[in-house]
Amino acid sequence: MAKLTAKRRLVTSLAVLGLVLAAGLYAVAQQMDESKRDRVVTVPGGKYHVLPATLETTQWGWLDPREPSKLVVASGDTVAVETMMHSHNKIQPGTTMEEIIALRKANPGGGPHSLTGPIYVNGAEPGDVMEIRILKITPKAFGVNFNLPGREFPTIGALAPEMPDGFVRYFYLDWEKRQAEFKPGIAIDLQPFPGTLAVGIDPKDPSPRKGGATDPLAPVSTLRPWKNGSNMDINELQEGATIFIPIFLKGGLVWTGDSHCRQGNGEVNLTALECAYREIVMQLIVRKDLKLEWPRIETKTHWITVGFDEDLNKAMVNAVREAVDLLAVQKTVPLSRHEAYSLVSMVGDCRVSQVVDVRKGVHCMIPKSIFVKKP
Repeated sequence: MAKLTAKRRLVTSLAVLGLVLAAGLYAVAQQMDESKRDRVVTVPGGKYHVLPATLETTQWGWLDPREPSKLVVASGDTVAVETMMHSHNKIQPGTTMEEIIALRKANPGGGPHSLTGPIYVNGAEPGDVMEIRILKITPKAFGVNFNLPGREFPTIGALAPEMPDGFVRYFYLDWEKRQAEFKPGIAIDLQPFPGTLAVGIDPKDPSPRKGGATDPLAPVSTLRPWKNGSNMDINELQEGATIFIPIFLKGGLVWTGDSHCRQGNGEVNLTALECAYREIVMQLIVRKDLKLEWPRIETKTHWITVGFDEDLNKAMVNAVREAVDLLAVQKTVPLSRHEAYSLVSMVGDCRVSQVVDVRKGVHCMIPKSIFVKKP
């Protein structure tokens, strides 16, 4: 009788274990289905899509043109994209400098950035331009700034050799006041913008490919900005701004991440006030009537041209040339290239975007107010 009871208990235990395993597998399946759920709402003028940040929809440190699209939209549609903190959300309040260093080393050659995407836009073809209108940014509740120890990373940061020790500080982001307290007596006004906004890679990008591959369509690190956008770190790219990026691959393939809540020009210690977004809402429009070599930005008050190069002087040349080209082709008040060059010298505000992303960045701001006759 005792043996029979023990046998029944064993059968019951196995049945319970089976139910638990089944529930667990069902939960995993539900999570997978959740990440693939088609979230779309029809609104006037197009459709509104939502793309959550999950391990499936977010890639760590690489732009891979062969990564399956996470969302397919039509030109003119609006998308609300969630973003993660760096290293697939592994940097959180309490993460130590030692852990940050280990994460930096865990992805050789790749960036620390978590990028949500890619988003495939129907009708986008190489040679077109992707117009991305930033309609709204809603950040999450915390941010972080850190520099890596200069003794171990002597080239990362403007003063890396002078800062042998690493430093990390976490911040609560008060969105009622739109401020973060740096320390008692110092408050930072919050100005969120995406540090990285990209389309699919340029096959001619001279960046090294993942694993030393020679395939021009092998993954490219998120570290370096380029003609397809990527890690531009231009702090003018806030709510209300529009960026125009040349398209190199079918579908455009839009990514965003490396979310920032405040950054000074230069981003000198390596990081901005790094944060993550509950949503960045963007309208994606394929422009077949534009031809660009480099990204351009428009805000309410300025046109902005960009230049990137490992040599800061060459980055400046690229940005200035783009500013001259922009003014020379506009139709509001016709200008020769010499006149455009002169005008950029007098009213252009060329700023160092960042010096820490291997390729340095410069952006030149041309005020719209110079035109008495409105464009």
